[in-house]
Amino acid sequence: MTDQIAVIFDMDGVICHTNPYHSKAFREFFSKRNLSPTDADFAAHMYGKSNSYILSHFLERVVEGEELLQLEDEKESLFRKIYEPFVEPISGFVSFIEDLKNNQVKLGVATSAPRANLDLILGKVQVMDYLGSVLASENVTKHKPDPEVYLASAKNLGVRPEQCVVFEDSFSGVSAAINAGMRVVGVLSSHTIEELPPCNLYISDYHEMYFAKVKALFA
Repeated sequence: MTDQIAVIFDMDGVICHTNPYHSKAFREFFSKRNLSPTDADFAAHMYGKSNSYILSHFLERVVEGEELLQLEDEKESLFRKIYEPFVEPISGFVSFIEDLKNNQVKLGVATSAPRANLDLILGKVQVMDYLGSVLASENVTKHKPDPEVYLASAKNLGVRPEQCVVFEDSFSGVSAAINAGMRVVGVLSSHTIEELPPCNLYISDYHEMYFAKVKALFA
């Protein structure tokens, strides 16, 4: 089918407003180490970045290997504990996914977050049955802005990159989708239009989104 469309969602800031809770988790994590990053520090060096980058940047040294796994686990466990009572999709997300599914769109999620975070969120936002591809940080070797996670998602869904639309909220995520040769919708949950690379469309939530709008991106 030549007109098959696939839609791939990032998770943090795209399915749920998790960034404030990641900030809380990192604050707690860094305060144990007598560090106190500002909101501006987080905006510049946390949203959409990999944990290896974030930890190396704020701890001011290269964090890798076994130490990275341990520190990452400590921070992500904090995040899950803090966020668990508040898991809720961005407004209109579930009905938008249902509309896409009803129009035979192939669906996937591609996140730089660990699988345990994905399991927490998809355990409460009931869309797992609609997804043909689910990839987390454990499934790739290169992180966004590298296109690996999006190219792997397209392969899982049996489509070409040019048949895909990606929903992203961060600079590195939008860059990854562009690098993959895909169309991109910028979700303005943590950044302004000016702070993102050029997208095909921008939204603040999913009430303004439905299948016809996605299809129009291919017109």
